[in-house]
Amino acid sequence: MNLAIKRLEPVKLRSVGLDERWLQQRIIDDPEILGLGQLEIASREHRQPYGGRIDFLMRDAEGETYYAVEVMLGALDESHIIRTLEYWDLERQRRPQLEHRAVIVAEEITGRFFNVIRLLNRAVPIIAVQLTAVKLNDNDVGLLPVTVLDVLTEFGDPAAVAPEERVDRPYWETKVPAASLSVVDKIVAGLRSFGAETRLTYNRHHIALGSTGVNFAWFHPRQTSGNCQINFRVFEDRDGILLDLQNGGIDASPKRTNDVGFGISAANLPPHLSKICEVLKVSEQHSRE
Repeated sequence: MNLAIKRLEPVKLRSVGLDERWLQQRIIDDPEILGLGQLEIASREHRQPYGGRIDFLMRDAEGETYYAVEVMLGALDESHIIRTLEYWDLERQRRPQLEHRAVIVAEEITGRFFNVIRLLNRAVPIIAVQLTAVKLNDNDVGLLPVTVLDVLTEFGDPAAVAPEERVDRPYWETKVPAASLSVVDKIVAGLRSFGAETRLTYNRHHIALGSTGVNFAWFHPRQTSGNCQINFRVFEDRDGILLDLQNGGIDASPKRTNDVGFGISAANLPPHLSKICEVLKVSEQHSRE
């Protein structure tokens, strides 16, 4: 097959007569255009108690993680960063029992501000999306989202997590149903039957799984009974691992640069447990190298 190569022309939205209202409407029509997965819009221009409005308040399908999303045309600036963090903090105070993410969306994120938000990312779960407009023809514009910074995932020395973020098993037993924690327990037991020397580290927002090396998997038990989101680090052949899981009936997807994630319920775990342990064992082995 001979494929024609066409040169795409990046443009600024304002230069082609489009404004923030236009972009917001496109996001309303299709929230996945931001590249953040299957999120739903909880509120648009959500008013804050101390003034100001969030462009979008989004949440995941289970309603357990909220995203304070600020959208800006042109280049990212200081006021945009500050406003996003303020809104994130207010939403976190409003629903302290849930997880919250700050999301900055801009057409251009320069090296200077990338370094700033990268440093902030060590303390604040912040995501930065550079949304590039591409002129397709005289009448059409395409939007290409690139997540230039994602929520920091613990990887390496467990001490990298701030001490105040450390919790214990009883904390999670009061936070989520026993069925959700049972998913973690059954996978860990399965890995041990594969010969892996596993350790669990309980943190406020996730449960990290490691062995004698660095952490290689992170569990997010959900309040929806029996559900758990699992992300794990892939050290080689991510496409092959994704295909293997998908062919086995597990709805896995790529996360960040080297991660794979999927959700599983306690009810659906038994037929998939062996496959999950098989791929996690490979990650565990690489984590010790």
